[in-house]
Amino acid sequence: MKVAISGAGGFIGSHLVAMFLEKGAEVLSLHTADFTSGAATLAEKLCGADVVLHLAGASINKRWTEDYKKVLYASRIDTTRKIVAAMGEMQIKPKLFVCTSAVGVYASSGRHNEEHALYAEDFLGRLVKDWEHEAMKGKTLGIRTVIFRYGIVLGHGGGILDEMVLPFKLGLGGTIGDGSQNFSWVHLHDLMRAYLFVLEHPEMEGVYNLMAPNPTTNYGLTKALGAALHRPAPFAIPRFLLALRFGAEAAEALASGQYATSKRLPEAGFEFEFKTIETAINNLYGRSKEE
Repeated sequence: MKVAISGAGGFIGSHLVAMFLEKGAEVLSLHTADFTSGAATLAEKLCGADVVLHLAGASINKRWTEDYKKVLYASRIDTTRKIVAAMGEMQIKPKLFVCTSAVGVYASSGRHNEEHALYAEDFLGRLVKDWEHEAMKGKTLGIRTVIFRYGIVLGHGGGILDEMVLPFKLGLGGTIGDGSQNFSWVHLHDLMRAYLFVLEHPEMEGVYNLMAPNPTTNYGLTKALGAALHRPAPFAIPRFLLALRFGAEAAEALASGQYATSKRLPEAGFEFEFKTIETAINNLYGRSKEE
């Protein structure tokens, strides 16, 4: 099996590369330069790929200037559009196309799943909807197309925990504001298992929330991480400090949260191994992990 992966050098992509190599697959990494050429050139590089996984996208954890919002948009929508166009040029097309999406598509109020949801109308919500719209065009090519809407991914080597652990170890951890905002998440181990699961179940297509069955809050995450590291977490980060660092629009998105769960993955037979924030954090940062 030949698997093409965009964003292969990133936090999640690097783990997927390692997993597929361990499974004996041939892995083709797509780089930024691959998206600067025409669709025909990219199609030539994708030749022979059975599966295309699209994870590329610029980090949202930067200041959202108008110029950077264009970068966020292009790194997701334009690259997705290019991959779909390239697959359309291929004589023998991939059997499966899996595109990344995000929990930010949902509004900060209410409880959401794939079938019952209120969608966000802010920049991030519109970005994700446009992203998914481009990805679903893969289906018109006769390619089985799956979109994984990620919760916040918890794992080693990147993501939100990578930024949180050092302050917590120094006793400087704390919530964002009062910590009451919802926090929908997924353990990296379950995320990788979901990719194998969709490969093994050819009947699966469309949008799947890739989120643990028990969302928590920012306070719940803070409490679990502090307990696992045996450190107090007495502080609260005011939202205005986030606004100074990231700008008002990004700060609002980062300080808000969504309550979202997966309905379609469990219905397909997938079972999450890490169902609560405590089991996930203890697995990653419990005392035995530190020794």
